[in-house]
Amino acid sequence: MNIHEYQAKALLKGYGAPVAEGVAILKVEEAEAAAKSLPGPLYVVKSQIHAGGRGKGKFKELSPEAKGGVRLAKSIEDVVANVKEMLGNTLVTAQTGEAGKQVNRLYIEDGADIARELYCSLLVDRSVGKVAFVVSTEGGMDIEAVAHDTPEKIQTIAIEPETGVTAADVAKISAALELEGAAAEDAKSLFPLLYKAFNEKDMSLLEINPLIVMKNGHLRVLDAKMSFDGNALFRHDDVRALRDETEEDAKEIEASKWDLAYVALDGNIGCMVNGAGLAMATMDIIKLYGKEPANFCDVGGGAGKEKVAAAFKIITADPKVEGILVNIFGGIMKCDVIAEGVIAAVKEVGLKVPLVVRLEGTNVELGKKILNESGLAITAADDLDDAAKKIVAAING
Repeated sequence: MNIHEYQAKALLKGYGAPVAEGVAILKVEEAEAAAKSLPGPLYVVKSQIHAGGRGKGKFKELSPEAKGGVRLAKSIEDVVANVKEMLGNTLVTAQTGEAGKQVNRLYIEDGADIARELYCSLLVDRSVGKVAFVVSTEGGMDIEAVAHDTPEKIQTIAIEPETGVTAADVAKISAALELEGAAAEDAKSLFPLLYKAFNEKDMSLLEINPLIVMKNGHLRVLDAKMSFDGNALFRHDDVRALRDETEEDAKEIEASKWDLAYVALDGNIGCMVNGAGLAMATMDIIKLYGKEPANFCDVGGGAGKEKVAAAFKIITADPKVEGILVNIFGGIMKCDVIAEGVIAAVKEVGLKVPLVVRLEGTNVELGKKILNESGLAITAADDLDDAAKKIVAAING
C-alpha cells in the first residue's frame, strides 16, 4: 500500500524527523488560508498523486509550456493561482503513463533554502537478508538514471537487525553523503529514526528524494515516499486509515476484498491462473503469440467457487479485455471447483468475449466434463501452448 507525500511526512514527523510545515488541501477555497498559516514568503505547491516525477510532469489540460506538478510560489496570490490551475487536472509523469492521474489533493508547504540535494532510501536488501540504506550525493534526480550512468555514486549500507543503526553505520552513511558540521550532527538522530520507522511500520520502501542540506547547514526531509507490506497492515490501523482508493485501480480494490493477487495491465487478454509462476508463464506465452495480457490474476492454491467467480467478474469488468484465458493446475485447488466457479460467473455476468480454459491436475476429467456439459461457449485447451494459440486465434477473428 502506498500513501501520499504529506501523509508520509506526518508519519516521519511523529518519529522526530525534520520536515517543513505544510497543509494538505482538497479545494481551491482552502488555498489562501493554508498559505497564510505558513511562515513564507516562499511556498511550494505540490501535486499529491501516487507517482514520481511530479516536478517534470505536464498537465493534460494545460499548454506544454505550463509548469509541472511541483511549483514554487513567492506570494499567497501566486499560491492560489497555482492551486486553481493544478487541482482537478490530469498530471502525466514518467511513472503514470499517458493516461496520467487526476490531482485531487495538493500540499502547500513552506519553502526551503537548499544548499545540497541528496538521495536516501531504505528497503529490504534480499541479497543479504537485511534492511539497507541506499544513499547518493545525487539527490533530486531520477535514481535509476544515476544507477545506470554513474553507479559508483550510489552506496548501500546494510544494517544488522540485532544492533539496529549503530554509530559506525551513521558514520558510513554520513561519509557516503559527504555530510559535515550541523548536517553530520543531525544525521546521528535522523538515520536511526528512519530505520525505526521503517521497521515499526512494516514498510517495504522509504524513499527520501531529495534529502536536503539547507543553507543553515541542517538536514531536512524535502520529499518522502512510502510503501507498506500489505501482509502486515492488519497490525497498523493508523496506516490503513491513510489509504486513498482514488489513487488505485477499481479492479485492484475489488480484488483485494477477495484476497486475490491482481494487477491491472494494458493488454487485451484477461488471465486467471493459480500460482504466481504459472501466471508469469501464461503472460509470457500470450506475448509470444503476439498479444498482451490485460492483467496478472493469481487466485491462489486454495480458492473456492465464490473466489473464482469473483476473479472472473473482475476480469470481465475490464473494457479492454477482448478474450479470457483461464489456466489452472489443480493441486490443492481442484479442477471441478474451478469449472463450477467459472460457470457460475459466466451465468451471472454473461460472456461477451471468447473464453479458453485449460485445466490440469486434480479432478481434471470431472472439471472438463462440467465445462463441456455447461452449454456455454467455452473452448477447452489441452495444454498451455494450445490455450495461448486458441485465445489469440479467437481474438484475431
